[in-house]
Amino acid sequence: MPQRIISISNQKGGVGKTTTAINLGASLALLGKRTLIIDLDPQANATTGLGIDPATLSGHIYHVMLEQQVLDDVVVASKVGGLFIAPSHTDLVGTDVELMDVYMRERIITKAIQGLASPYDFLLIDCPPSLGLLTLNALTASHSLLIPVQCEYYALEGLKSLLNTFSLVKKRLNPSLVIEGFLLTMFDSRTRLSHEVAGNMRDHFDSQVFHTVIPRNTRLCEAPSYGLPICLYDISSKGAQHYLLLAKEILSREVVDENKASSR
Repeated sequence: MPQRIISISNQKGGVGKTTTAINLGASLALLGKRTLIIDLDPQANATTGLGIDPATLSGHIYHVMLEQQVLDDVVVASKVGGLFIAPSHTDLVGTDVELMDVYMRERIITKAIQGLASPYDFLLIDCPPSLGLLTLNALTASHSLLIPVQCEYYALEGLKSLLNTFSLVKKRLNPSLVIEGFLLTMFDSRTRLSHEVAGNMRDHFDSQVFHTVIPRNTRLCEAPSYGLPICLYDISSKGAQHYLLLAKEILSREVVDENKASSR
């Protein structure tokens, strides 16, 4: 089992969810942490964003969901050393119906992760922008939930539903699930709106909001079209530097948690 399993989810689209999965994963790998991304979004943007064409592959996470293949067999190496991905496919869109009568269908990904033979320090799950079976599988399998929030007028839209789902999963399926943090994305320091949204989020969620803020950055937007994480596309960009800061912040929290556990 990976030491840390983090779901990245927000049912509101366009908030930087997949960008975060790709670039946090790449940053953790650069910092020496062997990392696996599971692309659970039928749009497969995390897959193509790492330069992988799902059409060229014989196995995807869809086959794992149907228990036709084991997770190790569909994992593909990325261009970043230490970063791997279990690719997605558009066929995933039908899993809610295909698995309707399957026993314990909300624990398929949990079972798949438990069966991993290859060791990983971190496992990041890129969830679809919905609260269906795929997201339920991700949350049931995870240690924590990371929620990207775009710095715009409707930043809090959808958070109530996601947090309700989080509470239900924690109560009924995964008692140890916690919130890893709220990540402010697409922050523009020149606008009053971005500062207001950041202030509102910190007022509502306090220390659960990451100190690291991801800025609005052109290079960050360009990188997926080249099939590269930002650290390979432009390591000197603000986007690359801030995702490295996010990875370091998460690792520093891990150390604090370990120290607390050892002192008990």
